[in-house]
Amino acid sequence: MPARAPTPDLAATARLGALGLDIRARRKALGVSAQAAAAAAGMSRVTWHRIEGGEPSVTMGAYLNALGALGLEFRVGDVAVVPVKAAAMAVPKRIRLADYPQLKRLAWHAPGLTELTPAEALSLYERHWRHLDREALDAKEQALLEALTQQEAKGRLLV
Repeated sequence: MPARAPTPDLAATARLGALGLDIRARRKALGVSAQAAAAAAGMSRVTWHRIEGGEPSVTMGAYLNALGALGLEFRVGDVAVVPVKAAAMAVPKRIRLADYPQLKRLAWHAPGLTELTPAEALSLYERHWRHLDREALDAKEQALLEALTQQEAKGRLLV
């Protein structure tokens, strides 16, 4: 029989509640549905709603996945969550598929295609998001995706 989780004190309960409210506010500000946010974080909609409610029985890993899905980070010692600062990257006028392995993989349906406009690249990422291996994104491609989202979609990735 698994061990019973400890009951958090009032201060911890209040902090979890505040964290849940911050997560909900960020999701709403981004215009993302709970279902889409949960899918991006790799969890069920029910778990997502439990996080937004500040439930202490949800794992810390799930909370961190939720924060990451919304472009937030949590630092020990901080009392608030803050947006992750994107590296300042200029988006090229033409994006070479050879330079971005995951983007090239998503463009399998167009064998002769070698370059995309920024709008086409972002559209390809968004349309095939479920096929994107996000763990395999290198830093350069992550920076491109963030810069495309900022430049082409005013910071709102539609996934």
